[in-house]
Amino acid sequence: MTKKSLSLSDERDRGQAIALLKRIIAENGREHIRGYAVAVVCLVLVALSTAFLAWIMRDVIDRIFVEGDRAVLFTLPFAVFLSFLIRGLATYGQGVILARIGNDVVARYQRRLFAHLTDLSVDFFGENRSAQLAARINQNVSGVRDTLNLTVTSLARDLLTLIFLIFAMIWQDWVLSLIALLAGPPIAIMISGLSKKLRKATRQSIDLNARVLGSMQETAQGIQVVKAFTMERLLRERTEVLIQAAEERSNRIAVITERSGPITETVAGLAVAAVIAWSGYRAIAYGYSPGAMFAFITALLLAYDPARRLAKLQVQLERALVNAAMIYEILDETPRQADAPGAKALVVPRGEIRFEEVVFGYHPGEPVLRGVSFTAEAGRTTALIGASGGGKSTVVALLERFYDVESGRILIDGQDVAGVTKASLRGQIAYVPQHPTLFEGSIRDNIRFGRPEADDAAVEEAARRAQAEEFILAQPLGYDTPVGENGVTLSGGQRQRLSIARALLRDAPILLLDEATSALDTRSEILVQRALEAAMKERTVIVVAHRLSTVVNADQILVVDRGRIAERGSHAELVRRPNGLYARFHGLQAGGGAADEAVGDTIPQAAD
Repeated sequence: MTKKSLSLSDERDRGQAIALLKRIIAENGREHIRGYAVAVVCLVLVALSTAFLAWIMRDVIDRIFVEGDRAVLFTLPFAVFLSFLIRGLATYGQGVILARIGNDVVARYQRRLFAHLTDLSVDFFGENRSAQLAARINQNVSGVRDTLNLTVTSLARDLLTLIFLIFAMIWQDWVLSLIALLAGPPIAIMISGLSKKLRKATRQSIDLNARVLGSMQETAQGIQVVKAFTMERLLRERTEVLIQAAEERSNRIAVITERSGPITETVAGLAVAAVIAWSGYRAIAYGYSPGAMFAFITALLLAYDPARRLAKLQVQLERALVNAAMIYEILDETPRQADAPGAKALVVPRGEIRFEEVVFGYHPGEPVLRGVSFTAEAGRTTALIGASGGGKSTVVALLERFYDVESGRILIDGQDVAGVTKASLRGQIAYVPQHPTLFEGSIRDNIRFGRPEADDAAVEEAARRAQAEEFILAQPLGYDTPVGENGVTLSGGQRQRLSIARALLRDAPILLLDEATSALDTRSEILVQRALEAAMKERTVIVVAHRLSTVVNADQILVVDRGRIAERGSHAELVRRPNGLYARFHGLQAGGGAADEAVGDTIPQAAD
């Protein structure tokens, strides 16, 4: 890159950093204005008391040790003690206040992040690995707090302390002050150069550490598969590469960050040595007061610590701002399935569902649905069967508006789902996914997610209808038994029955079943099928299935092949069609064959 392009890049980075700092202060300053005001007062007291110690040293040396004035033998030591007392109390006050404000800021951003993540579209989570996302948030969320605290403490404590001490130094001797201040410019130039290198290294380190933590989390979640396929060595090797890269990047940051130390110490040492030599020469040659010299050197040494912190401020602030910027990248992510302007609540008097020439693909140029049209009559059951990758589950996802169609319309009782609020749409739908998901909490809590206001009696009734009560009561604490991470303590069939109980408790006019019985054994499938048949009455039901036993009684069966509706009709009608896809599918299942081969090949990289 040319010097001009590098200069423009630096200016752009500085502009972005300033804009980000303004945003952080604007979002959090007013909320904690009183707390910051008290903290600033405490920090000012710290700065004043520190400068006072340097200023009073002249009188301490000259009047007590040189002149032997007994009149000040009590007052001056008491003033020094009082200065230390004030500084100690003020330091405690500002530390507690800033810690509380910082903890509140972290909590507020955690709430914002969680609320925003739940508002984001399903495709966002498809593009970002959940484990790495969680790890990255965990690392970045403190960036806003650190930015605010660094700004406040640096300006109100370190900068004021340095200013007051420089004033005390100039008051004592302006020539010595000029010698001491010559150390400032070279240190500032060096720190500016280091901060540019640190910005890029910090972001790389955060990304690598997020991948390491994400890898560990994914391994813990899939430990049974890891052990079943003896993947331990392979995963250790893959994670070792990430850990080594993260370690190297962290070492690089340490080298950049600490590089300021030797240079700062060397330059400051030269300044202090020069001051001592010059002041000592004047004391010996011209009889200058030792108190003035001692007071000046005290001020100079006390000024070194805040000056050193201010020298590192840009480096520390760069790291904090990188973390904060990555948090705002998530917060600024716009939900792709946002409610349309003026969207109204969905009203479902009947529950008729109609797809009109719907075209959709997860990736540009790779359509999954190609002009799908059908009507699911109100109060009846429509079944979708076909090969994996044909688009069956995509129909369900579009009906829930997890994604928006590329063209065509989806109507519920004549209302386009794109024009109603998502909350009202999903509130009218009960959903049982192919892979049941359970959340932290008890069995009762997980069923109650279907309708949070439901009482215990309704929860238990839903469990009985889902044929789940028998195994629930066999658990150590019954309905209050914790389910473990994603229900790890339960079998696949038990998790699926809890998922069905959750949908039954929802009591919505539309019921979506996406391979709802796929994880059940034969006995459980029979029991749950009976429960589902009861739940389907007077509801509009869409069933996605491979097993024909779950769809033979459907009012309408749609055979989905390569993103199109290839056949439609009842079981009796479809099975009689010679050489029809459904008839071949039925023949293979009856004979124990591979059903997917009858319906068509799987379409690569297409969701079901």
